[in-house]
Amino acid sequence: MAKKELWKGNEAMAEAAIRAGCDAYFGYPITPQSEIPEYMSLHMPQEGRVFLQAESEVATINYLYGAGGSGKRVMTSSSSLGVSLMQEGLSWLSGAEVPCVLLNCMRGGPGLGTIQPGQADYYQMTRGGASGDHHFVCLAPGNMQEAVDMIQESFDIADQYRNPCLIVVDGLIGQMMEPIEWHEVKKRDLPPKTWAADGRKGRAEHNVIKTIFVEPEDDNEFNEHLARKFEEMKKNEVRYEKTQCDDAEIVIVAYGTPARVSLSVVRKLRAQGVKVGLFRPQTIWPYPEEALHEVAAQDSVKRILCVEMSEGQMIDDVRLSVEGQKPIDFYGKAGGVVPTVEEIAEQVEKAVKEAVR
Repeated sequence: MAKKELWKGNEAMAEAAIRAGCDAYFGYPITPQSEIPEYMSLHMPQEGRVFLQAESEVATINYLYGAGGSGKRVMTSSSSLGVSLMQEGLSWLSGAEVPCVLLNCMRGGPGLGTIQPGQADYYQMTRGGASGDHHFVCLAPGNMQEAVDMIQESFDIADQYRNPCLIVVDGLIGQMMEPIEWHEVKKRDLPPKTWAADGRKGRAEHNVIKTIFVEPEDDNEFNEHLARKFEEMKKNEVRYEKTQCDDAEIVIVAYGTPARVSLSVVRKLRAQGVKVGLFRPQTIWPYPEEALHEVAAQDSVKRILCVEMSEGQMIDDVRLSVEGQKPIDFYGKAGGVVPTVEEIAEQVEKAVKEAVR
């Protein structure tokens, strides 16, 4: 059995990327994830790999395009407004089918906002601010063990689908310290990167990576290809966790730090006889729509409570999943404020009162 080690979140996630075989890291420092490039700057050269601090986030995402296009495993990390600057590059990476990993350690906004943790990048990470029809598998770990496991797996996910893979944590998860185990994460059976622009290497022709199609019919055909790929992601990559939902009357839906706080709420109120459960998405794209729909359809469930560290962005996916079966309440804090156990418990108690009216 692997022994547990105490790690700080950002440093553990950086180490996880190294253990996953990250060949090159490109990044730009921004709070609250600056420990990631700092850790990479020391340890990547020790492993004979590439670390480069780019001149901006715009440059960073384009370095990923070039290095990832050569077939190397590449990664960057940033926070919120830094990821905003990467949106055009993410569209190009998706259109060129270049795999990469991007970790967003979210902070409060909008604009420069605060360096405190937030979740108001939900739309940006699940809908994207870039042009075109594109999607990214977006993993949302709720603790450090999940984070290091998911980051190690994210490189395989990116390579399997030839697509960027995103990881979202709020700044609190990046800054906290927790014990983790380093264990073997199951590897996927991946095809060789015969598409990579890495020279001919015995091929008659060069590989060419592009995102432009002169003829509309060709672009339409390519978009249909991407759509089929995205459907495969929906079929294979949905993840979620249910806690005491089987007989729950009130179901809290939350991810990241609010889910951690909500778990304490469930334990506290269950001890008082309140039937409350927690549904935690571990992927926010593809969203676990069917699973949440089934939970909401249970006769015991009276109301759904969506809890976020934003003014309400995930609630759109909650509504789409529930499809009007049960009333949905919302409780959120923004700007770096973390909802407390007492505050969420109060909202659950309000929902209970509404349910018996």
